[in-house]
Parts: sequence; structure tokens; C-alpha cells
Amino acid sequence: MGDEDSGVHCRLDALLAERGMTVVRLSELVGVSVVNLSVLKNDRAKAIRFSTLVAICRALDCEVGDLLVLAQQSV
Repeated sequence: MGDEDSGVHCRLDALLAERGMTVVRLSELVGVSVVNLSVLKNDRAKAIRFSTLVAICRALDCEVGDLLVLAQQSV
């Protein structure tokens, strides 16, 4: 892992696909910009506010552990 790799993987892309929802629609539901959601979706986020995390989980009807998982480490 590099210095900037947190070891946490965001499954936002998979959850959106499972629910047939776009980033644009999620942005409308949670009040977070498409750009910020894209950063999260592409595993480039360094932090997330709890309020944003809760809003995303509510909009996607999922648990925090469905959205954020420990990344698999290569040996």
C-alpha cells in the first residue's frame, strides 16, 4: 500500500449499480456534489463526514459496512 492508501475501499459504485441509481440522483438525494461523490466512488476520498455517510446509507438503504469495507491487501 502506498502512503495515500487508507486501506478502506468504498463500494459506492457497486451499490449504485445494484440499485439502478446514478451518482447524479444520489447527489440530489443527499445534498452532496457529484464531484465529491465521484471522489468517494473512485476511492480517492481521504475523509467523509458522518452526516454524509449517514445520508448516503439512508438513500441507498444500506449499512455503513455495506458501503465501506477493508481493502484486500496483495501479498
